[in-house]
Parts: sequence; structure tokens; C-alpha cells
Amino acid sequence: MPLLTNDQLMRVGFKEGFAIGAYNINNMEILQGIVEAARLENSPAIIAISSGALKYAGARYLVEMVKVAIAETGLPLSIHLDHGADYAKCVQAIHAGFSSVMIDASKLNLEENIAASKQVTELAHAAGCSCEAELGRLQGIEEHVVVKEGEAILTDPDEAERFVKETGVDSLAVAIGTSHGAYKFKGEAKLDFDRLAELNKRLDIPLVLHGASAVPDWVRERAEKYGAELGGSKGVPDEAVTKAVTMGVAKVNIDTDIRLSLLGAIREVLQTDPKQFDPRKYLAPGRKAIRKLVRHKMQLLGSTGKADLY
Repeated sequence: MPLLTNDQLMRVGFKEGFAIGAYNINNMEILQGIVEAARLENSPAIIAISSGALKYAGARYLVEMVKVAIAETGLPLSIHLDHGADYAKCVQAIHAGFSSVMIDASKLNLEENIAASKQVTELAHAAGCSCEAELGRLQGIEEHVVVKEGEAILTDPDEAERFVKETGVDSLAVAIGTSHGAYKFKGEAKLDFDRLAELNKRLDIPLVLHGASAVPDWVRERAEKYGAELGGSKGVPDEAVTKAVTMGVAKVNIDTDIRLSLLGAIREVLQTDPKQFDPRKYLAPGRKAIRKLVRHKMQLLGSTGKADLY
């Protein structure tokens, strides 16, 4: 199985009515947990790498690890730059061997966002990669992405229609009320499904849902039991994600839930066995926790058993 682009993965899901999870990695154990889950579920997966992950682990290390995973499993995987801040970051990712990039120019006004996204889309297509852009702004915090509640902007369908036509992007990340990070909502989640339905009606490309981690009770409670301070954390309910998948969302980003799963497993080992200093003894349980979490996400998104479609 060759390295695929996000567009190659998502178009199948868009047509068949399931979504591909985009799972963020920062190290080998996180990647292994994701790939083990994909193998057990016979599922495609998008391996997402942020600018922060590139700085932490290095592009070549991360890309080569994903290529090893493909060679060993034969799974349909892509390597995706998550929240590329500018043209230079996208160029860096493409040169490093990524098969897909996201240009996040959502902080700019509409005209500037269109210009920046069009430039990166043309670059990506010339290199045989796919391109995702974002219109609207999600509140919350994710690495360099910091958007205060009052600055959040939901995606306007009229603007989205023009944006897609003028940029030629392969997929569009839309803002319908989700939020980055573990502290998404003060009360019940309120997502604008009417807006999503209108976007799906007008746009003939796969839609992307960022900020979609659920912060499951079983993940949060384990971390808190062993000392994590996560009071007030609240994510997007599973049923809301399932509904979004029926309305044109073909890519769902999962980062926070992976981090919390790893955190809880490591904290449990270090607290119950304080003399432990072998990283294999606490990273291996972390990898197992990620595998469990990602298997659940693949079942939720409907990608289980869909690897054979590629």
C-alpha cells in the first residue's frame, strides 16, 4: 500500500458515509497505538503532525516512522500537516514527505484567507499532495492556535461557497461550535447542525471537524484518579460526532483524547509504582490506552472494516 493523500482517503468516506479519524502523533508510542488500533479495526487513518510535533520530534523521524507502519501493515494511511501556519510551513512539510497539508489562514480576513489558501493548494497539487483549509474560527487552545471565546466565528455558507470555488481546496475545516482543547464547553455542547447541513448542501467537497475530542469520562477519570487536574474539562458528545458524519464530515480530528489517554496510563504507573524508572514500563501502558481510545473512535466514525476499500 502506497502512502495516500487525505483526499484519496476522504473521498471514499465522503461517498460511502463514514469519516476518517485524523490522529495527532508526537512520538513512536502514540503512532504505534494508533496503527495497532487501525490494524485491529482494519481501518484507514490520517496521521496528523502539528508544527509543535515537528519541532519536538523532527520531520524526518516522524515521516519515516509512518512509512515503516505502512510497510509493516499495508494499511491505507496519509501523513498530514495539522494547522500549517503559513506557506513556508506547508513547503517544509511537503519537502519532508507529507502527503497532505492544512493551511490555517483563518485568522486573516476572507480575501487574505482565500489568497493564502489558493497559493498553498496550488503548491500541494503540483507536488501530488492534497490541501485542507479552514474558514471560520474555533475557540480554544491547541499549540499555537489560541482563540478566545469572543473571537470565535462560525463558518458562513455564502463565504464558504466562494472560498471553495476560488481556492480549489480538497477539504474545508468548518466552525460549527466545537472547540480546541479539553475545556470545550461550560454547559451542554451546542453545535450548529443547521449550519452544517447548509454547508454540506452547497459544497461538493468533504468537510472537516476540528476540536472534536470527546474527553470521555473513562479517560478523564483515570487521569484524575492518579493526580491530573482536569476539573471542568468537557468534550463533544459521541452522538454529535456521529450526526456530523451523516452531514458531510469526512475527517474528524482527534488530539486531546489521545493526550489524556496517555497521561492517565503514565500517571497510574508512576503513582502505583513510585520506584519505577524504566520508560518502557510506563510508555507501554500508554500505548495500550491509546489503542483502546482509537479503536473506539474508529468504530464511532464508521471506518472500521473500511481499509479494504482502498
